[in-house]
Amino acid sequence: MTRINRIPQLKDVGVFRNFKWPNDLPEFSQYNLIYGWNGTGKTTLSRVFRALEFRQPLPNGEAVVRIGERNIPSQDFSRLRLPVRVFNRDFIQENVPLSSTGGVPPIFVVGKENVEKQRELERLKAEHRTTEAELNKARDRENQADGNFDKYCSSRAKAIKDKLRAPGSGYNDYNRNDFRNEAEKMAAEGKVASYYLSDSDRDKFEAQYRAKERSKLQNMVCRLPNLQDLGDKVGQLLETTVVSAVIQSLKDDPTLAEWTRHGLNLHKKHGPDRCLFCEQPLPKSRLSELEAHFNAEYEQLLKNVEQQVQDLERLAEEMRSVVLPNRAELHDDLTSDFDDAEAAFRKELETAQKVIGELINALNQKGERAFEVLKLTIAVPTIRGEVVDRLNEVISRHNQVCDRFAHHVSNARRKVALAMIAENLEEFVQLRDAAREAKAAIKRIENDIQQLDSQIAQIERDIIEHRRPAEELSEDLRKYLGHDELQLSVKETGYTIKRNGEPANMLSEGEITALALLYFLKSLEDRSFDKAEGIVILDDPVSSLDATALYLAFSFIRDRTKDAGQLFILTHNFTFFRQVRNWFHHLPHQRKRDLNQRPARFYMLNCRQDSGQRCTTLRWLDPLLEKYESEYHYLFACVYRRAQDTKVTSLEENYKLPNMARRLLESFLAFRRPATSDGLSEKLKSVDFDEIKKIRIIRFLHTHSHSDAIDEPEHDLSRLGEAGDVLRDLLELMETEDKVHFEEMVKLVNQQEAKESEE
Repeated sequence: MTRINRIPQLKDVGVFRNFKWPNDLPEFSQYNLIYGWNGTGKTTLSRVFRALEFRQPLPNGEAVVRIGERNIPSQDFSRLRLPVRVFNRDFIQENVPLSSTGGVPPIFVVGKENVEKQRELERLKAEHRTTEAELNKARDRENQADGNFDKYCSSRAKAIKDKLRAPGSGYNDYNRNDFRNEAEKMAAEGKVASYYLSDSDRDKFEAQYRAKERSKLQNMVCRLPNLQDLGDKVGQLLETTVVSAVIQSLKDDPTLAEWTRHGLNLHKKHGPDRCLFCEQPLPKSRLSELEAHFNAEYEQLLKNVEQQVQDLERLAEEMRSVVLPNRAELHDDLTSDFDDAEAAFRKELETAQKVIGELINALNQKGERAFEVLKLTIAVPTIRGEVVDRLNEVISRHNQVCDRFAHHVSNARRKVALAMIAENLEEFVQLRDAAREAKAAIKRIENDIQQLDSQIAQIERDIIEHRRPAEELSEDLRKYLGHDELQLSVKETGYTIKRNGEPANMLSEGEITALALLYFLKSLEDRSFDKAEGIVILDDPVSSLDATALYLAFSFIRDRTKDAGQLFILTHNFTFFRQVRNWFHHLPHQRKRDLNQRPARFYMLNCRQDSGQRCTTLRWLDPLLEKYESEYHYLFACVYRRAQDTKVTSLEENYKLPNMARRLLESFLAFRRPATSDGLSEKLKSVDFDEIKKIRIIRFLHTHSHSDAIDEPEHDLSRLGEAGDVLRDLLELMETEDKVHFEEMVKLVNQQEAKESEE
């Protein structure tokens, strides 16, 4: 079985400044009792063991523990798997938490694991409350966000409704849900720009849905001439010449020639003999000459020119007679397009009319100058015939609207409505996302609360499953304390404690220690700890208990720890020490002469002053403490030996003497002056002894011992040098007060010293 054999070294660990295991000090055995006054390092030593339990390095200093055949430094404690359980002050604080007022809370748990779980439970419940508060705030934010979103949707829906409603329009009942659904769809498409309308488009669509139903219109039947073809024809006529017997005078005078030509035609009709103008006889050759001048080719050219002029004039008349649709009969949304198309048409029409007039003028000149080659000097543009199609396209749209007027109006309203939604979509998305985020935040917080609920429920189940039955703990507490004033009962995830049936809000230090120790002793039975192979350490387990409870507690401890693989008990309480010592003395094989075969070992912690610091060492228990039934024997022996030693001693060696002397005197006077209970000074006043020496004794004890007395202002550690003289005065006082008792005590000390010398 693995045991702790010794502690080879403790350096700067509490009051263990530079401790090394003495060569003559026996190693630890199965049962180990360590006696030491308060302040001598018991708790420090238990914390070294506790570092082994939790496999942690020491927070300060260095330690080496010998386990089996190995020396384990404290920095390697984490590598050990040693079954250790330590009860000390730290265990009490961790396992029986105190309330903020210093007492046990109304509902508490027992056990480090459960205490930690209870703390975690309280933390989770606090977090739960905080999270619920956050949830309420999140719900407020959600209500605010939803309200803002609903208010916005309602206001925008109302704006659309007010703008577009009309009998049968479909927008008379338009509401926030309609707006929200269409905005959601538009946002999902991601093509909001396609729904925007320019000012002109908006005006057009608004005109469409406000328009009254109108009649259909006939398309325009109008053919604009091909000016290029006309120009080519006119140009050819202008360049055509006549070959004839030219009469120069007629050629040179077109007016005269035209007058003569007309007259020739009249003479052919009325007779060729006399001049129809002057009635004079015509020369026989004159008519022949004129006919030669105005021959058939000439006549044909003029006829062609006249025919072309007539065609052009007819075409010009057709263009002048063109009648356009009355724009007032069109749907209002088409008037703008119609005006643009009409303007383009009229521009082309005017151009054509102007060019035709110029072509006619050119032909008229050709008729007068048939014998000359003329050139067409005007620019002939190309007429855009599609302007007519453009006008007819507007008319066609008008007619289409007439055919589907209801649908057209509905579509216009739809376009305007979608444009209004698109214009406000960014704000819609912001408010919608804010509402969604508020809902998502609530969902996250609700999930957190659900997770907290699950964690809380699990921890509560764990605590309840690991909780000791209240009846069993109450019975253990009764046995331990020796009374049944305190009762435990189950409440929620822990216990509530009552004193005589009433809530016990404040417990004494002894009662709290008892609760912690009960749990510790019960934890030794856990399946996770093999007590027969484990190491158990108890540091001052009966702190603050009265004498009656102490004996009961000892029996309880003995019963629960007797089967431990290795046991360490550390105490400053001499009564408890004596009980444990007697138990160990009666262990099987404890009386064997061979120390190595004895199951129990007895040690003491000795604290002294070294270079201005308290320094503790572990040594074998003083024989007077081991053999006799009272600490008083040991104190008397220490004081007596120092008083008899006349050699010069260091201040460090004298440092512990004032405390010993004080406890010795208190014990002596408690027996000699039982009726006086006002303290050491009052008891000392009642003793018939030299007043000067009494003052010297009490001042020395008050100054240098650890008591509740006030130190002298001139307190100086160098005065410890008078310790020998003061101790001799103290022994003289005891001899004066009870000579028989004093002599018996001296005899006992001398016998013990003689026995030690023989050994």
